Amino acid sequence: MTDVDRQTQLAREHRERQEQRAKTTGTSKRNTFIGAGVGLVIVAGGIFAATTLMGNKEDTKPAAAASPSASASADVSAPAALPSTTANPTGVTCTYRKDDSGGLAKNVGRPPSKPDLKAKNMTVVTNQGTIVIELATAQAPCTINSFEFLAKKNFFDNTRCHRLATPETVGLGLLQCGDPLAKADGKRAADGTGGPGYLFDDENLGGIPLGRGTVAMAQASEDANSNGSQFFFSFSDENTQLTASGAAFTPFGVVVKGMDIVDKIAKGGIIPFNGDPLADVRGEGSNAPKLPVIIKDVKVTR
Repeated sequence: MTDVDRQTQLAREHRERQEQRAKTTGTSKRNTFIGAGVGLVIVAGGIFAATTLMGNKEDTKPAAAASPSASASADVSAPAALPSTTANPTGVTCTYRKDDSGGLAKNVGRPPSKPDLKAKNMTVVTNQGTIVIELATAQAPCTINSFEFLAKKNFFDNTRCHRLATPETVGLGLLQCGDPLAKADGKRAADGTGGPGYLFDDENLGGIPLGRGTVAMAQASEDANSNGSQFFFSFSDENTQLTASGAAFTPFGVVVKGMDIVDKIAKGGIIPFNGDPLADVRGEGSNAPKLPVIIKDVKVTR
């Protein structure tokens, strides 16, 4: 079964569950459980959709999915917390290699190979509000080292979060950011292909569940160890299916302030790519957040 077939199956089963729930309860509330065995994988060079999101290799149309509601029904459970750790990453050496995938890039150089491991928090200031992330520096030192470097270079300033994946459209809940060239208007197929011109390997896989409140790196589902600058905020525990399916998305922190901002954006709904929300599922383009999300500044503090 191909990735697209799996996503098609997910959409069909999601619709069937909604219809059954409507018959038995008189309402069509989203079923919060989605089988991890479906193995839906999403994110491409920064776009989330099992085909790639870094390059559209499939054009098979999936079966009709449940119509997306005007606003995503965000999970309201408490955000995740960082696990305690006794890890000592002293002596870590990070390798950042040239991105030769052909994706668009905003080149500001490469991070140092030796991280100083003192970063504690990352603050993302947006036009919708401020989000503070507690960083898993011990578990993902090279990822944090990259963010600290890019933040000092003002790499993320005035960039737009280009993708809002909702349970109603792809069975997951996340806001994706970090493409420095994204338009986030639901029209530009290249959104989600931008990066810093370098790549680095995965870290901390399975170290933090990809549930509500987790922040993780976005990369093409078929390309492990190809992290760049794109990342996502998880606003639903349904995303833990990604961990269960063995997907390689590096979790590097948890939101400790501003989950209400992410929820507000999620509830604002999507701009379907070229008017077709399932185009996101097929990997043809990104469903953008209807509430524009512009990152004004990113700071990593110690």
